[in-house]
Amino acid sequence: MLRYALLLAPSANRVYADAASRLARAELAVFAGSGVLDVPPVDAAVERIGGVEYLTFAAPQPGLGGRDLAYLANLSAAYALFERVGDDLLRPVPLHPLARYDADLITIPKYAGKTNEQFTRLLLNVTVLASAAAGGMLDRQLVVLDPLCGRGTTLNQALMYGYDGIGVEHDGKDVDAYAAFLRTWLRRKRLKHTAETVPVRRDRKLVARRFEAVLAPSRDDHRAGATQRVTVLHTDTTRVREVLRPGCADVIVTDAPYGVAHGSRTGQALSRSPLDLLGAAVPVWRQLLRPGGALGLSWNTLVAPRAAAEAVLTEAGLRVMDGPGWRDLAHRVDQAIDRDVLVAVAPGDDSNPADGHHSASAPPGAAPDRVQPA
Repeated sequence: MLRYALLLAPSANRVYADAASRLARAELAVFAGSGVLDVPPVDAAVERIGGVEYLTFAAPQPGLGGRDLAYLANLSAAYALFERVGDDLLRPVPLHPLARYDADLITIPKYAGKTNEQFTRLLLNVTVLASAAAGGMLDRQLVVLDPLCGRGTTLNQALMYGYDGIGVEHDGKDVDAYAAFLRTWLRRKRLKHTAETVPVRRDRKLVARRFEAVLAPSRDDHRAGATQRVTVLHTDTTRVREVLRPGCADVIVTDAPYGVAHGSRTGQALSRSPLDLLGAAVPVWRQLLRPGGALGLSWNTLVAPRAAAEAVLTEAGLRVMDGPGWRDLAHRVDQAIDRDVLVAVAPGDDSNPADGHHSASAPPGAAPDRVQPA
């Protein structure tokens, strides 16, 4: 066995930092059980080495290969990886995470209610790993949908990974704030792009506003057509089928309202519990998933118990993931919020994520015509 030690990235959020090592261990277990690794890690533990906390694990000889390291480089809390030599030495192992743009795409936006960036990455990771697209995590241009996108933390993480992003947001001020930030960031980085906000009409009635940006990390990529697209729709998430085609997303990743600063709105009613919103929205979201696609959801268990959230997903025809790591992602956010994670998978003809068999639902780089023409 070869032994490894993963140094965890610091977190600006102290409460999240206290849970980071436990969450990293659970996330590693999800990676190990996903079927994407040739040599799955074993014997994961949290240890202190030289007074510093590490996530340690082992791998059978010959150890982790290049493809496995490329996957594990994207662990949400990964900072540096070392191979352990004897009891006293650590040999650095290079990591090359998916990072198509500068990290300030994610770190610059600051606002009340912003979801922790490391957690956003964790939620995206485990959702992709559960889906039929897991085998293409590193080299396919997946489509990530956040149907409660707020000011776009999930969308920006999708862009960092080289994916396309679709967001849906009921609050027009949040849509405008995201559009303003992204336009400014793209200009400051001098990235070739297009960005516009247009009305979306059906039968001459306004049903949504659409902000859409097309961008690439370099002029050569843009010239070659190797672009990414991020779309944000200002509309009610329960009416999103009016503007999005079915089967448009590989994964859906969203953070439900916690019922503290922001309640869940269904129609004109406002509730502390997200269950009414999820009950109305999940069947609609389910239509937007490709076969074998996965839905990753985080929410506040103090206002909605896990069993009730699971029931909403299963009633929509989704299979909730279980097994090592999947039930170890709960953590405290503050005194009013205990956050947990559920990931559920849509049926697929030839995908069985629990057994580690994954099939690509589209060729690499394929981008669906996902937004109906206005």
